[in-house]
Amino acid sequence: MKRLNKRLNRRGWTLHAKLLAYFLLFGAIILVLLWVFQTFMLKPYYTAKKSKSVEQGVAQIVRSIELNKNVWATIDNVAGYNSLTVAVYDAESVMGFTSPLYEINYDNPAAQLALETHEIYSYYLRAKENGGTYRCVESNSVADIAQQKLNRLRRAFTGATGDSPSADVHIKSAGSTENMVQASVVTRSDGKEMFVLVTSSITPLSNTIDIIQGQLIWVSGVFVILSLIFSLYASRRIARPISKTNRSAKELAKKNYEVEFDAKGYIEVEELNDTLNYAKTELAATEKLQRELIANISHDLRTPLTMITGYGEVMRDLPGENTPENIQIIIDEATRLSTLVNDLLDLSKLQSGALQAEKKEFSLTDSIRNIFVRYAKLVEQDGYNIVFESRENVIINADELRISQVVYNLVNNAVNHAGEDKTVIVSQKVHGGRVRIEVTDHGEGIPADKLEYIWDRYYKVDREHRRGVIGSGLGLSIVKSILDAHNARYGVRSAPGKGSTFWFEIGIVRTEKLSS
Repeated sequence: MKRLNKRLNRRGWTLHAKLLAYFLLFGAIILVLLWVFQTFMLKPYYTAKKSKSVEQGVAQIVRSIELNKNVWATIDNVAGYNSLTVAVYDAESVMGFTSPLYEINYDNPAAQLALETHEIYSYYLRAKENGGTYRCVESNSVADIAQQKLNRLRRAFTGATGDSPSADVHIKSAGSTENMVQASVVTRSDGKEMFVLVTSSITPLSNTIDIIQGQLIWVSGVFVILSLIFSLYASRRIARPISKTNRSAKELAKKNYEVEFDAKGYIEVEELNDTLNYAKTELAATEKLQRELIANISHDLRTPLTMITGYGEVMRDLPGENTPENIQIIIDEATRLSTLVNDLLDLSKLQSGALQAEKKEFSLTDSIRNIFVRYAKLVEQDGYNIVFESRENVIINADELRISQVVYNLVNNAVNHAGEDKTVIVSQKVHGGRVRIEVTDHGEGIPADKLEYIWDRYYKVDREHRRGVIGSGLGLSIVKSILDAHNARYGVRSAPGKGSTFWFEIGIVRTEKLSS
């Protein structure tokens, strides 16, 4: 057991440690993904959402213009909801007329793109070249935009040029801003062509990202602590029933059959515990039956040895006791002892697979008749009536020695459990290319709840040991092993007080008429 524990400890981590590591790894992956998305993917995601909102807004405005219905209300609603600057121009006068027919601005004025007449016309031409729609992102510094606005104001009120030295304005650069611009050429229902220009500022995200990263540091710290606590709790909770089952299994390995497998928590663990409880019950029963078998075999071995020793000492010490009858008793007991030892060896070889069947064609009918010769003395001296019923000579392909052993053990079993009439009937029946051999006695029978166990190793219906008339008491175990090796069918019909019928079926090669 110590060696087993050492091997288990050398195999690697425990289930609890592995689950803990997996949970922590999962938490680390989530944390890394959170940092990556918030730091590197925020701007592309924000830009994509902005682009989609501009596209959807323009589509609504275009539909209202095409229908020439509720244009101003639609523009006001779309621009207000999406924070857009919307301007609608008469396409025919775009080159010379810069004032839009409709204009509304819900965007950030500081980031608003300053557009001159030639710029409006440029977007108009690009939209015409691209099938009526053109969308782009323009980048300008905030200082440049403010300076452009200031220049336009000076030109409007003082006539100064953009390069006038009288402009005493100094603006500190605040980085760059981007504006999403979409231009669309629309034809109204009356055939008139209109030009829609929509702009939306893309707010610089550097400050936002800095704020988010600052929050992520705190979030990450809290997340790590919570992940560690949850991982410890979850891994321990998941591993607890399996660890409990493992401890019980170690007790079972020490042959402690009182241990209970009662860990709960998961269907798979409960099914495993049910299986182990069943295995525990079977192991306990097997060990008990093994002890009983050893006791019975010891008794069967001791009895002939005692008789051989006793009769040998009598023949040695007492004159005139060296009689044929005493010698025959010694021979019979030695034969019984030899049979028991041979049966034990055969059972061990059959169940281990070391004894292979040597198949050949032979007459099953003649083989059974030859077996009956062995019972001549039993029939004459003890009044047994052993009958063989057959209508034809059956040829099979099997191991003749082993099949004869099957028949012999079944007949022995029937003789040992024969009723008051001391009758044993062996019948041979051919049907559908198979032959069935049935061995029937009129003895005490077998209870229905024990029929399925009589073929099991070490099992005895009658727990009280009694010395058999013939054989070793291992006959049915040997029969089962031999028939399994031949892939034969077998079974038993029995009822208490009505006797038993043991049978087996095996394929036939041919049948022949019985010789008269």
